[in-house]
Amino acid sequence: MTQARGDRLDAGLLRLIGVLLLGGLLGLLDSTIVNVGMGTMARHFDTTLNTVGWVATGYLLAVSIAIPFTAWAVERFGSKKMWLIGLSLFVLGSLASGISWNIESLIVFRVIQGFGGGMLDPIMLTVLAKVAGPSRAGRVMGLMGIVIPLGPVLGPILGGVIIQGLDWRWMFLINLPIGLVAILLSLRVVPADPSSEERASTPLDIVGLALLGPAFAILAFALSQAAGNAGFGAPPVVVALILGAVLLVAYLVYAARVGVKAIIRLSLFRSRSFSASVTVMGLTGVMLFSMLFLVPLYQQRVRGHEVLAAGLLLAPLGVGSFLAMPIAGRLSDKVGARRLAPLGGLLIALSAFAYTQADARTSEVLLGLCAFVTGVGLGFIGAPTMGSLYRTLPGDAIAQGTSALYIVNQLGASLGTAVVALLLQSQTDAGSTQVVAFQSASWWVFAAAVAVLVSGWFLPGKTATAAAAEERPAAQNDAQDAVAAQG
Repeated sequence: MTQARGDRLDAGLLRLIGVLLLGGLLGLLDSTIVNVGMGTMARHFDTTLNTVGWVATGYLLAVSIAIPFTAWAVERFGSKKMWLIGLSLFVLGSLASGISWNIESLIVFRVIQGFGGGMLDPIMLTVLAKVAGPSRAGRVMGLMGIVIPLGPVLGPILGGVIIQGLDWRWMFLINLPIGLVAILLSLRVVPADPSSEERASTPLDIVGLALLGPAFAILAFALSQAAGNAGFGAPPVVVALILGAVLLVAYLVYAARVGVKAIIRLSLFRSRSFSASVTVMGLTGVMLFSMLFLVPLYQQRVRGHEVLAAGLLLAPLGVGSFLAMPIAGRLSDKVGARRLAPLGGLLIALSAFAYTQADARTSEVLLGLCAFVTGVGLGFIGAPTMGSLYRTLPGDAIAQGTSALYIVNQLGASLGTAVVALLLQSQTDAGSTQVVAFQSASWWVFAAAVAVLVSGWFLPGKTATAAAAEERPAAQNDAQDAVAAQG
């Protein structure tokens, strides 16, 4: 393969990106779309909101277990096979959820759907990183990164449309035509897996999975409960946090002892670039999901908007990210992430500061502009940071690095939501008005944005970007050839 061909985004690669985005968007949408219909499902099944909350919690726990498992499964069975399995599980889980006959069956089917959905995004990133190679990582992650903020933004909007105009079951059934098209296209477009002789034959790290999977799931569960009415002081939340932390520490001790045999090896974090990238994306999860939780509630409680209108008023965030991601990705291939991610953090910090001053009379145009600027900031953080991560990871560590990235990002998202909910509740309990409560909670988003700004300075700069591009592993050239051949 010539250098010129390897550096451009050819037709075969663009088709691959489009197909993978179609499948990846399913999981991102579904994780947020269902939250809008919790009250409707509670009324339909004549049950409490606490019980129907397990429809979301069960999905989250299944995703938490699937992510570390996927790192091993991709290396053992191949990306294409596991991608198709993940899509199939998600579609079957969606169908079963849509025809569920009671709340118990719906929770079980959501777990199946969640396990399939938890496989999709890590595999999507793994495939694209291997095919793109270091010199195109930023551009490809810029195109791929378009869907990351669009899912949380479009999910509540689509959920509101379905709840207001259709039966609640369409929150799940809508996945069927999209998922089936993604499966059919993936059979043709996704590169074939290497032969079994060429793939890694590392046995499944059962002990590591038994420690890391439950640790991630229990911590995510504890944070999701804290974000509800429980708070961090509730005994079940405290017990879950302690248990999750103990399991996580146990995994760290175990992984340090077994080294490369661990399901996610700790040696990855010896790389400053990898550690900085994971840290930035974790803090971005804190910041983004804090804002996605806070802003719609502000629009509903302070401004008096309905759920659908509140979601639509957040749409400029998705538009800003949609426009900025490809630009930032292309720039990061040339100048590195260090010049771009701090700028993104600064833009979001300025937007969050505006919300610390907002009240019931603040201009909707100004708030829409803030949402747009936040989206632009996310674009200048997400694509360059993920690009820097995949430029420096060796080819045989991409799947593990992706799983580590998703674990930290998801925990950051859960933490951000829980802290914002706690801040709002504590302000309300103290007798503050809704306006003061939301202004105070917005300072948390501002602090998270400043943390991203600071941590972004530890990402690789232009020199590291150029060096990584010159050291593209041969395996990545082979992956590019496979896409070109299928294109």
